[in-house]
Amino acid sequence: MIKKAGFLGLVFAILAATTWAEPIKVDPANPHYYLFNGQPTILITSAEHYGAVVNLDFDYVAYLDALKANGMNYTREWPGAVLEMVGELYKGNTMGPRPDRTIVPWARSNQSGYVYGGNKFDLDKWNPEFFARLKDFIVKAAERGIVVEICFFNSQYTHRWPLSPLYYQNNIQGVGKCDFKDAQTMKYPDLVQRESEYVSKITQEVNPYDNVILEICDEPSNFTSHAEAGPWVGHLLQVVHNTESNLPRKHLVAQMVEGPIGGPVDFSGSYLLSVIVGQYVWGGEAYSEQMGGMKGLDFEYGYNKPIEMNETPYYPFQYEKGDPVADSRVEAWEFIVGGGASFNQLNGRFTVEDPAGKTPDNAQVLRSLRNLKDFIYSLDFVQMRADKSFVVSGVPEGAYCRGISQPGEQYALYLHHSELDKDLNYYIVKPGHYHETLVLDLPGGNYKAEWVDPSSGSVLSTITFTHQRGKRNFSSPEVTLDIALRIKRIP
Repeated sequence: MIKKAGFLGLVFAILAATTWAEPIKVDPANPHYYLFNGQPTILITSAEHYGAVVNLDFDYVAYLDALKANGMNYTREWPGAVLEMVGELYKGNTMGPRPDRTIVPWARSNQSGYVYGGNKFDLDKWNPEFFARLKDFIVKAAERGIVVEICFFNSQYTHRWPLSPLYYQNNIQGVGKCDFKDAQTMKYPDLVQRESEYVSKITQEVNPYDNVILEICDEPSNFTSHAEAGPWVGHLLQVVHNTESNLPRKHLVAQMVEGPIGGPVDFSGSYLLSVIVGQYVWGGEAYSEQMGGMKGLDFEYGYNKPIEMNETPYYPFQYEKGDPVADSRVEAWEFIVGGGASFNQLNGRFTVEDPAGKTPDNAQVLRSLRNLKDFIYSLDFVQMRADKSFVVSGVPEGAYCRGISQPGEQYALYLHHSELDKDLNYYIVKPGHYHETLVLDLPGGNYKAEWVDPSSGSVLSTITFTHQRGKRNFSSPEVTLDIALRIKRIP
């Protein structure tokens, strides 16, 4: 009997593995969330600046170990079309590898003259060492339950475009002889061809892996018109689709919205797009009308696709006012408890010198995100939708509140006292002594309600109650900045 039971257990394990052996996908039970390894999934992280693969000096195993140890399940990578200068923005920036420690998808030629050091690139030849490193990174991330989002491009800048292998002075084909503003448009067919080959090659190489999301471009129209960037993004979405059409696995494809909602760089309604992306809290003219994460929840949720907030200001130095730890906490909690599917904080504490980000303040940042993950996973979130309607009144002036619900069964909300900075880029927290009295509208039933401290993750108070139906007051413990409320129906 023991042998038979063991054999049956092995059979069930194999069947389960076969069932789950597919890339992360939209959860069929709720298209606002993911299904990964057979489980409903929300992606939450605070991650390095996308250079773990292209920077040979970066110890990505130590980095991935740190993410896993802190409960994070998501990271992002730029695979070589965009590079930054050594020390740009901050010391140890992973996207600014030393010239002799830079690795990209294209092989070096025998001709000297790469502006950043060494020989020029041959765009007709791929670099097998790069793809070996990329695949090893993906595998090591998978072993730790971490999803890798590969973002092919970011907007080019006047000082960064001359570093790209696709810039004409850096490759022996002379491709890319254009201004940085035109590098990501359809104006130069020879360049578009090479960009398409790059996207297609990486898509092919990572096709076997289940923990991968493909993204086309961050901030595609930062320095060019939306009308010119849109067709280029659309073309590359088609390239990914065409490439995977003859491959075994089909991966989620993401793209951020830039410019007006429904404009040329809004592909939310396209069948080619799986994940709708926003960056920062809201967005604004100072950031080329990038759509912020909260704006995505308010205006794009009806497309019934996962909504992602995949970049914040650089922690800590771009949180110039207030408390960087708390400022970064409130945006993550509001977005995820408001119905977001994936959140990535851009974290400057993960550096070449300190790949595990071992600083006291970073420990606080990661702890608050782990508390967020624990809170959202304490709910059967796949049954819930973004919902602010159950909060009838009581949100104080100057506070922000979002929630999700499964009406009559479970509710979650998050409230914080903050203001948006002048560029609508991030929240500046306003600590104080607050007592919230929220009026909620609930169906009749027996419930358990818990007030939770996002900073510590601890339950501050618990009440069980029988409710007839309609409005009910909920009074919080003292709040110094932010608080979460979780309500579940009980027998």
